[in-house]
Amino acid sequence: MRIIRDIEELKAARDGLQGSVGFVPTMGALHQGHLSLIKRAKNENDGVVVSIFVNPTQFLPGEDLEAYPRREEADRRICDVAGVDILFMPEASALYRRDEVRLKAPEYLGYILEGNRRPGHFDGVVQVVMKLFGLVRPTRAYFGRKDAQQLRIIEKMVEDLFVPVRIVPVDTVREEDGLALSSRNVYLGEEERRKALSIARSLKRASRLIMAGELESETIKRRMYAIMKEIDVEYVAIVDRDFRPLPKVEIQNTIILVAARVGKTRLIDNLWI
Repeated sequence: MRIIRDIEELKAARDGLQGSVGFVPTMGALHQGHLSLIKRAKNENDGVVVSIFVNPTQFLPGEDLEAYPRREEADRRICDVAGVDILFMPEASALYRRDEVRLKAPEYLGYILEGNRRPGHFDGVVQVVMKLFGLVRPTRAYFGRKDAQQLRIIEKMVEDLFVPVRIVPVDTVREEDGLALSSRNVYLGEEERRKALSIARSLKRASRLIMAGELESETIKRRMYAIMKEIDVEYVAIVDRDFRPLPKVEIQNTIILVAARVGKTRLIDNLWI
C-alpha cells in the first residue's frame, strides 16, 4: 500500500493503476462501517483508493473539528490489511487555495434537515468530494446509506455536473446492540450509550408499524418520539428518495431519518423503506 500526502504524487500513482478504480473517501477514525465500504470497493474494482481527510469546510463554528477523533496509525493498519492500493492523507493546505472557485449544495436538498441544522455543511462536502473525484478519477465511489442526505446530494452533484463516476450506496453497519456505527460513538459514556440505543429502537418500532399496515407518517413519528423521550431529538422526518416530506409511507420510496443529541454528541440514523 502506498501512503501519499502530495497531490502530484497522487496523480502519478493514480496513472499507474490499471483497470477500474474504487474510491472510499473518509474522515478517518475508521470502523467496521468504513471497512464494509472498502471491502465492497475491493470486490468490484481492480484497484482501491481510500482518502483520510478531516475536511474543515464542512464543520461549522463551534462544531468538533479540533476534537474529531483522529487515529492515523490505526487507520493505516486497517487500510493495509484490507488491501487498499493507495491511501491518500493530504493536509488542508494541499487541497484548498485562496479565493478558489466554490461549489454550492442544491438550494432545497442542501438546506433542509441536516442542512437546516448545519447551514453551509453540504457546501463543504460537495467542494471536497469534487476535488477528490478530480484527483482520484474513480470508476466507482462508495458512500454509506447512514449519511442519507449526503449520499443523495453527492448523487445529484454527479448527475448535474456530468461527473463520470458511479456512486455506490452501501448499507449501514451496526454494532451488536443496534447502534449505528459512527466515529463519534467514542464520545458516548456508558449511560449516554444506553440512551442512544433508543434511536435504533425507534426505527425498529417504525418498521414494525409499517409491516403491520400503519402508513400515516404523523402516527409513526409520534410513536418514535415516545421511545426517544430520554434524549434531545432534533428531528424525525419521513421523506421520499428526493427528501420531499411524505404524509404517508410509500414502500420502496421512503427514508425515515432521525437526528438527536445524547449529551454533547450528535447522532444520525435512518431506515430505508
